[in-house]
Amino acid sequence: MANVILGIGSRVKHPEYGVGVVINFKSDVYVITFVEIGTKNIKIDYPFEVLEVVEPSHDMVSLFDVERNLSKILQRWMDATEVVPLGDKWKGGKMILQPGRRDLQSKEIPIDVFFHKIVMMRDRLRVLEQRVNASTMDDEEKVNIQQYITRCYGSMTTFNILFKEPQHHFSGERLVEA
Repeated sequence: MANVILGIGSRVKHPEYGVGVVINFKSDVYVITFVEIGTKNIKIDYPFEVLEVVEPSHDMVSLFDVERNLSKILQRWMDATEVVPLGDKWKGGKMILQPGRRDLQSKEIPIDVFFHKIVMMRDRLRVLEQRVNASTMDDEEKVNIQQYITRCYGSMTTFNILFKEPQHHFSGERLVEA
């Protein structure tokens, strides 16, 4: 790979630092953000494993643009979970599930535990959607599965009250960008 120049967005695997994404390059180094340790300058001729080559663009991308999109890139390829904050009014709260019969005991669940499970469900639906889109199944089959995923998102809109930020809400419309 010594003759290939990696463009911004190329994915690499370093034996010590793990998987990372090229966010910039200079005449002698790549600036790579690694999932576990952050950003490092790595010599262009370093023999790391190249997982995906993105051709260098003649239109240079600003570091701001790269930073803005880096978390999306890492989530897409690493199944990384986004940090999603619970709404302030729910912090420290609990859900009480009261059975309809008086002879049965109620159940209390901390809201933050329940919220974490909701966020994990949303993340798993996103990963499922990405895998369907990347699969080799025919387009009709992809559309059918996408419709079920969209309905799942729509069914989860009741839980939007728990989210601090509206951009994290469930939606019955397409949620993950193509």
